[in-house]
Amino acid sequence: MNTNRQFRFNHLVWMCTFFTLVSCAHAEVKPNSFAIEDIGGGIYVHHGQHLDIDTGYQGDICNDSFVVGSKGVAVIDTGGSFKVGNELRDAIKKVTQLPILYVINTHVHPDHIFGNAAFLEDKPVFVGHAKLADAMQLRKEAYDKLNIKYLGADAKGSELVKPTLLVKEPITLDLGDRTLTVTPYVVAHTNTDVSVIDSKTKTLFTGDLLFIDRTPVVEGDIKGLIAAIDTLKTYPVTQVVPGHGPFTKDWLTALNNEQRYLNVLLNDIRASIKKGISMESTMDTAATSEKDKWLLFNVANRRNVNTIYPALEWE
Repeated sequence: MNTNRQFRFNHLVWMCTFFTLVSCAHAEVKPNSFAIEDIGGGIYVHHGQHLDIDTGYQGDICNDSFVVGSKGVAVIDTGGSFKVGNELRDAIKKVTQLPILYVINTHVHPDHIFGNAAFLEDKPVFVGHAKLADAMQLRKEAYDKLNIKYLGADAKGSELVKPTLLVKEPITLDLGDRTLTVTPYVVAHTNTDVSVIDSKTKTLFTGDLLFIDRTPVVEGDIKGLIAAIDTLKTYPVTQVVPGHGPFTKDWLTALNNEQRYLNVLLNDIRASIKKGISMESTMDTAATSEKDKWLLFNVANRRNVNTIYPALEWE
């Protein structure tokens, strides 16, 4: 496959990858059937459904969270449509009438950002990586087309709302009795990743720097993602909310599991390149020792190989 065709193929793959995400649901509070898990200390998480593009993507597949402080609320990711964002906002209002002060997007993927528009009336500060606004603009046309194709009528109102506070280095957001530390990363899962740590509960929100149960996705740089995981391991936290999958107090194990998969994948692809094995063949062989440990392995792993193999050829 020549370079131009490979680039176009990779571009299509990363667009489609966003719609093959999966997460686990565990409901404790169900306002209007939009399930919210209260994990304690003013932290609430909505888990998206086990859906991929073949079984009906509807914009609600990732973890959307909110943190309630004495002054107001911070939302961390808003779902994949205006509809989902409205459901999240309604759920928040059933928990507290405090103002929504911040809406934080952990990265650019559409399942995490298209609910932003539902919060415009609250006039929050929209927070994101320094590169997020540009990444949103770059992908706007492609995302709009995908929303129309996969969401249909539910795509109505799903406009891109860009961050008004760009995070170039770690910053602290004040919620009153607690602060949130937002930390940006270099290229890892994407080139727009941030994590969030709540000071009161020592909860780390990783965005898609961490997947639990579901095969991790690499759009950016696998080596950068491995390095980001090393950084996450150093944080003084007690529990983690991943981008997809259940929250966990056994967070070091979860990070180690993802890093193990990524290292196996990296080493297998490097070995294939060294032996002159094609990318297409490598899709069938790389990281197969991990196959039974992850959901949606076949589709996600093949796409990871398609992203990573061309980049590693230039090492």
